Order: sequence, then structure tokens, then C-alpha cells
Amino acid sequence: MAGLSLRCGDCGVQLRSVEEAQAHAEATSHTNFAESTEAVLNLVCADCGKPCRSQTEVDLHKKRTGHAEFTDKTMEAAKPIDLEAPPKPASEAMDVDASGSAEPQELVSPEVNKEMLGELESMGFSTARATRALHFSGNSTIEGAINWLSEHQEDPDIDEMPMVPANTVANKPSLTEEEKKIKAQELRDRARKKKEEEEKRMEREREKERIRIGKELLEAKKMEELNERKRIIELRRLEKEEEKRAREKIRQKLEEDKAERRRKLGLPAEAPAASKPSAPPPVEEKKSAFLPVRPATKAERMRDCLRNIKQQNKEEDAKVKRAFQTLLTYIGNVVKNPDEEKFRKIRLTNATFQERVGSLGGIEFLELCGFEKPEGEEILFLARDKVDKAVLNVAGAELNSAITNPFFGVL
Repeated sequence: MAGLSLRCGDCGVQLRSVEEAQAHAEATSHTNFAESTEAVLNLVCADCGKPCRSQTEVDLHKKRTGHAEFTDKTMEAAKPIDLEAPPKPASEAMDVDASGSAEPQELVSPEVNKEMLGELESMGFSTARATRALHFSGNSTIEGAINWLSEHQEDPDIDEMPMVPANTVANKPSLTEEEKKIKAQELRDRARKKKEEEEKRMEREREKERIRIGKELLEAKKMEELNERKRIIELRRLEKEEEKRAREKIRQKLEEDKAERRRKLGLPAEAPAASKPSAPPPVEEKKSAFLPVRPATKAERMRDCLRNIKQQNKEEDAKVKRAFQTLLTYIGNVVKNPDEEKFRKIRLTNATFQERVGSLGGIEFLELCGFEKPEGEEILFLARDKVDKAVLNVAGAELNSAITNPFFGVL
């Protein structure tokens, strides 16, 4: 069977003709070729018609274009090898010098931009294809090389390394100093413009991010304020309920004490109907919709006194809290040691007392606890027989509430 291809014994590549073998030998310096009965692979893309001579080319074409269907036309394109190589044109094979003597001309691969060559190779193009594209597109830009590849991808020698005479490379005109300066300035201007555009884009992105964060912070602040208002309202509601329960307990206690005193005196129990006031006339009902005003209890008077102290010294929370703690200490000492006179006597001229309690209006609170100011003396004194632990305990409870409740005196 006649040979259908030539195989390079050095690298294993298959070639269709003697001309391809000669070009391969010039490009690689390989000289070991043998005739083969295996045809050169010819896989044609069903989408764009691009022929591929190896599975590697098929994989690269799939990666670049996404085309997946290929038709095997290997046997259709296969033909016997003609081992008689046609003579080369004189313009390619010989270099005639001025004296008329012909010499073989040395062929070398053209010089191309190494950076652009590396970029094309990173895109998946072979070295030979990338070099050919850069050489024939003027070795100017990546875009020009890619455009040239898209227009010449059907060329049969697309994957062969282009060869040019050595003297062409050697005699390639170089840029003058002025041209080099102009080229360098153009490159610098292009780089500066690109950097400015990138900085503008980043600034726009940062501004958008600042606006987004500002909106989020504003929403979070509004939500926090709303939650704080809800919490304050709930605390006020709970405080009112607690106060209502405390008043109800005091009322029940007073009723029980009243009933106990009547029992000890031998009086009959008070009839429920007798304690109720007679029904008011219908005309007056609208005017007296609320319960009759009753005298304030001592606990309420103490609470009002502490609230006045808090409200009159709004800007001095630390001093108010210290005054409440000092009053609580005075009351606690009397409850624990009622027989000790030193705990039941407070000198009004004492500088510490005046600074912590007297200057803030705490004397009125001590008087509600039972302390009295003897005529002609600068002291507050609580007589032993007037020590009422129940009253002092109520005072201690009110002071403790004023110290621990953050909304005391502001609601």
C-alpha cells in the first residue's frame, strides 16, 4: 500500500507532503523522516468548518469557540505521498549577491513582541500560530493578531512556524531615539489614562458603598430609637401596674387594721353598704367621673419628695444618686440600731451632710421619716419613742427604687 503521510522520526508529527516535510525540517532541523500508511488526521468542525490535524487542535478549538461537533474527513483528504519534491523558487532558495553568485539563504523565525506572544499563548494558541499571527499582523497589537487568526484559521499552514530570511531580521530598521521617546511617551500617556479611569471607577464604587452604609446606619438608628421608645412605654406600664398593686395592698391593709381595731373595741363589723356613699344625682354623675381625692399617703409624699430632688437637679445625676445612697444609709442605721442616739441625731452644720444631702433638699425627706429640728438647735433628731420601723422600711424601699430605677423622676 502506498504511503499516505510522512512521519518525523524525531518528534512523531505526521506530514501530508514532501513540501511540509521540508518546511518542518527547516523549522526544527529534524532530518529523520519515514513514509507511513497512516493518513494525517483531518477533523472538520461542523459549526465553522475549521480543519484540525490533531486531537490537541480539536481541544483548543473547543476551548476557544465552544464548538463540540466534528466530522472525520481523514480518508476523504488522504492521498498517496509523492516523494518527488518540486524545486523551490529561486527567490526562496537562493540569495544572489552583487557579483552574481548564488548562495543558499538562511531562514529564521521572525522576531515578534515577547509580551504579546506570551499573552496569546496564555489564551491557548500554539507558539507557531501566535508567532505567525503577530508577524503577519504587523506585530502591533493583540487585537490585530486575534483578528488575523480569525480570518486565516482555514489556512493549511496556520500551525507552521513562519520563516523569513536571516538578513531580513538583521536588517530590520530600528527606531530612532526621537521615535523611541515618542513611543515611550505614548505608552506612559496610555498607562496614565488607564490608571485615571480605574481610579474614577473605584471612587464611584466607594461612593456607592458609602451611600449604602449610610442608609443602613440610618435604618438601624431608627429601629433602635423605635425599640427604645417601646421599651420605655413598657417600663412605664409595668411601673404603673406595680404602683397600682402596691396601693391596693395598702388599701387592703388599712381595711384589715380598721376591722381589727373595731373588733378589739368590741364594735360590730362595719356593714359593707354603710361604707358606700349614696348614689349621686344623675346630673352630677358626669362631673364626678373619678374617685374622690384622698389624702396622700406617707409613701407617696416620700416618693414625691425624691422626685422633686431628681427633677431639680437634672444635670447632676451623680450627686442625686449619692444623696439617695446617703439617705438610705441614715435610715438603715436607725432601723438596725434604734437605741443608739448617735444614729438618730444629724448635725445640720456638718459640711459633708450639707454637700451630699442638705444642699439638694434631702432634709424634707428626713422629716417625713420622723426627724425633727428642735427649736434653737442646728440638728435633726429622731426621738426613740417616735422610731417607726414600718415608716422607715417604706422610706428605704422608696430610696432603693429611686436608686435602681433609671426612669425614676423622668416619667
